[in-house]
Amino acid sequence: MLSIRLPEEIEARLETLARQTGRTKSYYARQAIVEKIEDLEDIYLAEQAFERIRAGQEDVISADEMWRDLEN
Repeated sequence: MLSIRLPEEIEARLETLARQTGRTKSYYARQAIVEKIEDLEDIYLAEQAFERIRAGQEDVISADEMWRDLEN
């Protein structure tokens, strides 16, 4: 179970959307979280990879090398 406080403007928009579509506010809140969490996970993983690259712990190849490897 999750309980969050939303700014009044967002709460009103969510209420309007729910009323106009016949869905619940929880439905739209859940949809928004599911979609956003994937983006946040991608960002977090990319930041981790970037730090490993900067620390010399991850190998990097050029785009030309990548395409050449894919052709073989």
